[in-house]
Amino acid sequence: MAVNDPAAERLMTALHPNQMWVLRIRGAIAGAVALAVAAVLDLGVLRETAVPAGLAPAAVAALALAALTVLPPRRYRAWGYSESEDELHIRHGLLVRVRTIVPFGRVQHIDVAQGPIERRFGLATLILHTAGTRAAAVPLPGLAQAEAERMRDRIRAKIRQELA
Repeated sequence: MAVNDPAAERLMTALHPNQMWVLRIRGAIAGAVALAVAAVLDLGVLRETAVPAGLAPAAVAALALAALTVLPPRRYRAWGYSESEDELHIRHGLLVRVRTIVPFGRVQHIDVAQGPIERRFGLATLILHTAGTRAAAVPLPGLAQAEAERMRDRIRAKIRQELA
């Protein structure tokens, strides 16, 4: 697959649709933390300045709301993957677009991870740990748990077949 091949890009598999909810919830948590920090600053530090009361929390809330409506769909669409006989192709990134090819022969071990939000939506992250130090752990989030386990088992079988 050529890196800039539009036909190959169309063959990429999208993440599970529930990943959109995971992205939104994570964004809401980050926005709530930022809003809390802005509110604390507004009550303390900013009271001694010329900044009008409530301006900082209002600005943070507006940015967080904009981020929650714009970023999750764009981040979701940026991810894609395709599995070939001997390697996994992954693409992601909004500003910096990253295309990673993981040859199965370089994989040392494989994890299937789930955080509490992912667990709630039946999703998992497949993590391929490869030989070498640069990008030695390659994550693929937003997979249905059964799909992540199927991919793990298929890649593990392929590695064992090559070692035999």
